[in-house]
Amino acid sequence: MIFSLIKVKIFLNKMLDIKFIRENKDIVAMGAKKKHINFDVDKLISVDDQRLEILKEVEEMRSKQNEVSQQIPQADEEQKQTLLAEMSELKKELQQKEEKLKDITTQWQKLMVQVPNIPDMSVPEGATDEDNKELRVVGEKPNLDFDAKDHIQLMTEHDLADFERGTKISGFRGYVLKNEGALLQWAILQYVQNKIVQKGYKPLVVPSLVNRQTLIGTGYLPQGEEDLYKTQDDEYLAGTAEVATMYYHSDETLDKQDLPIKYVSYAPAFRREAGSHGKDTKGLVRVHEFHKIEQVILCEANHEESVKYHEELLANTEEIMQELEIPYRVVVNAGGDLGLGQVKKYDIEAWVPSENKYRETHSASYFHDFQTRRLGIKYKDDGKNKFAHSLNNTAIACPRILVPIIENNQQPDGSIKIPKVLVPYIGKEFIGRKEPNEESAGYSYAQSE
Repeated sequence: MIFSLIKVKIFLNKMLDIKFIRENKDIVAMGAKKKHINFDVDKLISVDDQRLEILKEVEEMRSKQNEVSQQIPQADEEQKQTLLAEMSELKKELQQKEEKLKDITTQWQKLMVQVPNIPDMSVPEGATDEDNKELRVVGEKPNLDFDAKDHIQLMTEHDLADFERGTKISGFRGYVLKNEGALLQWAILQYVQNKIVQKGYKPLVVPSLVNRQTLIGTGYLPQGEEDLYKTQDDEYLAGTAEVATMYYHSDETLDKQDLPIKYVSYAPAFRREAGSHGKDTKGLVRVHEFHKIEQVILCEANHEESVKYHEELLANTEEIMQELEIPYRVVVNAGGDLGLGQVKKYDIEAWVPSENKYRETHSASYFHDFQTRRLGIKYKDDGKNKFAHSLNNTAIACPRILVPIIENNQQPDGSIKIPKVLVPYIGKEFIGRKEPNEESAGYSYAQSE
């Protein structure tokens, strides 16, 4: 089935409320199929039919109850007793109907939060990340014509990380960054934060500890429950600063003149990696605790605006990768590699010499009003309330980014070259090589140019 131009226009201007779903159930079903998400649209509509029918009955009974209540003061004693008896029976029946309405509404709400957003027509077909489509390759892979090593060997030999003690402290996938390894991570985070702030994004430091509603609103629940850490107080540790940043404006009506709102947010991040048993069990590619700087944009409810800012977010990250001198490629994600709420997503994948392949380091997504409708983020336009559009993109994630930086910059003498943009933060050009006039402190808080 192919979208008609008329239906695409409807889709772009009116997203997944129940009215849209009922009027365009074939499109919703096709979107779920393209994302390889098992969702029964007919079941949702059937439950909604039951909900509306019971709701109508409840409203009619409440209206009758009000009518009888108004008659009682004017009635004589005999009529009053009759009306009171009628009221008592009506109250019992209404309570039963309200209980049914509560149950069916709960079913309806559970189904509604499982409705996947509809992917853009440009999203390629495919079930997994293996089906992602390469858009471009940037940067030259290093010619490591010597006994090249992986990041674990390099970081261990230069005392940049302690994986054994990291595991002792926090268990499986634990790590400790030390010496220039720790300085390098701090330098990267500071460099990226400075760069994005200079582009007009407002800096935020947001909580990692969030309530369930933040994750439902942003689309990480119910689909991603198994990958989240949950506390004894029924709160969660988020896997990205995007979650708290989006909830920051929940249930607010913004001024249109303030759009777009652009944030660059930092938070520690946590993921159980529940679905990755046996994958990347050593090193820094896949860890449980890490640090992320996230770009988040709220803009007008306009498809062209979303596409424009999606490309802007991607360009920001590509600029970072180029300045970090990391070879990379950009891919557009296949339908089966999209999350519940994403309309379209780009991944940036860095070249990892020891694996002889590209590995994902960044993701840039837009959602139309999928998140803002759940979170109640609106703005006024010509007197009407509209749900804003939301977008996000990883600016940097540490320590994963250390892997391509260290491996691509290893030298024949065993040292590691530091990317030029990070030298002002570190105070040296190489790790593992004595430099003339090297500062004993080995670290400078100077700002990069």
